[in-house]
Amino acid sequence: MKEFTYTMRPARVVFGSGTIRAAAEEASRLGMKRALVLATPQQESEAQAVSSVLGPLSIGIFAGARMHTPVEVTAAAMERVNSDRADGVVAIGGGSTTGLAKAIAVRTDLPQLVIPTTYAGSEMTPILGETENGKKVTRTDPRILPESVIYDVDFTLGLPVSIAVTSGMNAVAHAVEALYAKDANPITSLMAETAIRSMACALPLIVANPSDKDARSDALYAAWLSGMCLGAVGMALHHKLCHTLGGLFDLPHAEMHTALLPHALAYNAAAVPEAITRICRALDSNDAPEALFNLPKRLGAEMRLSALGLPADKIEQAATAAMSNPYWNPRPLERNAITTLLRRAFAGDKPIAAY
Repeated sequence: MKEFTYTMRPARVVFGSGTIRAAAEEASRLGMKRALVLATPQQESEAQAVSSVLGPLSIGIFAGARMHTPVEVTAAAMERVNSDRADGVVAIGGGSTTGLAKAIAVRTDLPQLVIPTTYAGSEMTPILGETENGKKVTRTDPRILPESVIYDVDFTLGLPVSIAVTSGMNAVAHAVEALYAKDANPITSLMAETAIRSMACALPLIVANPSDKDARSDALYAAWLSGMCLGAVGMALHHKLCHTLGGLFDLPHAEMHTALLPHALAYNAAAVPEAITRICRALDSNDAPEALFNLPKRLGAEMRLSALGLPADKIEQAATAAMSNPYWNPRPLERNAITTLLRRAFAGDKPIAAY
């Protein structure tokens, strides 16, 4: 067996149905007496429900979280934290709300309780991506990792099918890159393969029957595993491209991951045969990139970056930005190949082996 290093993250997880009832107990366990509940404007009603469960521990709601964690939104939330003397934050929602909780925590070291309603997985990572002046910057810090996470499948039952598909593929992207990360190890690889298989099985069932609680639970479990992978190892080309496009053009996060993943995997495929074997096994396919293209497309996901808001005349700019700030990738970065990759993803074409 190869030598490896695996770091256990000290997060606590409560998983099941109706587990929101544990929110007050979890907040108290973290020492919260004045918790600020965070949400996006679209999920303010869910935040109200969480605030009610917290009872006297809640000092109110900040429902201003936004995609890609803009620093100006964090500044507004920090004003509320300071004025209301919050001693902790409770985040309800997807990656946008979790990102805001993390941004507050890294500035204050306040404890976080996160209640995911999508399959983003960021609640299991010590990673924060923030956007300022059109640039998304990622950093890692132990203070960023939420201390406690409540997975309540009941909060995902209302997740629209279209969002469930792209959010699920976002989680799959975390697992896929974990399989060929520079610091990949047998533990994360085991979790990643299980996550990919579980999500690929759950999503078609959710599309066929959105109220299928077992399928929703399997998808949430897969998201948890994917997040664990993302939090334990590094990232490569796929996440770099997503951070670049998200920061520059404010593209929708999960949809962008869905459209880019098969192309990024095809770019690296020849350099990561062991990862490809695992992904093929998980997807019951002999062509991993094509399977990751066909699955979301069959389930109705938009696979054209053009339809997600990438301007045609900005592809060269995006390729240049992706080549800047060198980072590890199993295959060396080649400007022409990355430009071709982006053009095919822009058009919604299938991935090719000869990037």
